Amino acid sequence: MNNKKELIPRIIDNVSKVIIGKRDSIEKIVVALLCGGHVLIEDVPGVGKTTLVNAISKTVGCTFKRIQFTPDLLPSDITGITVYNMKKGEFEFRQGPINANIVLADEINRSSPKTQSSLLEAMQENQITIDGSTYKLPQPFMVLATQNPIEYEGTFPLPEAQLDRFTLRISMGYPSFTEEKKILNTFNKQNPIEQLDSIVSEEDIIFFRKDIENVFVDESIQDYIIQITQATRESKDIYLGSSPRGTLALFNASRALAYIKGRDFVIPDDVKTLVHPTIAHRLILKSEARIQCKNENTVLTELVRSIRVPVVNGNGN
Repeated sequence: MNNKKELIPRIIDNVSKVIIGKRDSIEKIVVALLCGGHVLIEDVPGVGKTTLVNAISKTVGCTFKRIQFTPDLLPSDITGITVYNMKKGEFEFRQGPINANIVLADEINRSSPKTQSSLLEAMQENQITIDGSTYKLPQPFMVLATQNPIEYEGTFPLPEAQLDRFTLRISMGYPSFTEEKKILNTFNKQNPIEQLDSIVSEEDIIFFRKDIENVFVDESIQDYIIQITQATRESKDIYLGSSPRGTLALFNASRALAYIKGRDFVIPDDVKTLVHPTIAHRLILKSEARIQCKNENTVLTELVRSIRVPVVNGNGN
């Protein structure tokens, strides 16, 4: 593999200068970035969701746009609009903030389902359609969305079709005592995000995405991934299981994680590390399961434990 791979640990290290003690969350976002996916960051206010996205955008030398989702936000505020130019005597398209390499959809659940749906085509097909005309989005393209899972007043739950387009859903959690003390010292004088340098370019990300296609996934690992997602459709606790898009997400994310770890093959631990962030948000539990105080993660853990883990040797076979 190319020496460019040495840049990947530097991406994670660079973001870690600002986001203290959350290397695992940073790594998962890099996984999504390298496999062409999108990430939903779901956590309480003040833990650094928006700061994490800003740090990622500064580290990756790509165009970045932030969209603040509010109840009065319209789809055209995101995708752009066609207007009539009186001087030229013709209609022209004015781009919206979706036309960027990295897009922050901040507090995505504060806008209406109609506005949320304006992201569907962009997240799946990397394009938008306005007044019958289709416009390709810049590459690489990635949506990083944030939402608060606690506050429900004035919010709109994300529909299943929207959730299914997020490759990963992650939660950062509160820092430990030591980490929080380091945060105090780090942010004591100025915001360290202002000192971050760009580590990789658009061309580097495109190269990584292409190179990841060479990561080998043994047939037994492929079967393992499929068995997990099919088990979610057969579980007595689950009303709606994972879609085939979820299977592809787990497959591609596992390849990206192996790539980050410096391997050219996937091992079962890659799959097990990513199964919850890639599959749990795609599930809808039956009411009986919720009455028993079960949630998506606990049910998914039970399912994964019931499936035999394949054995591969050091060559990935």
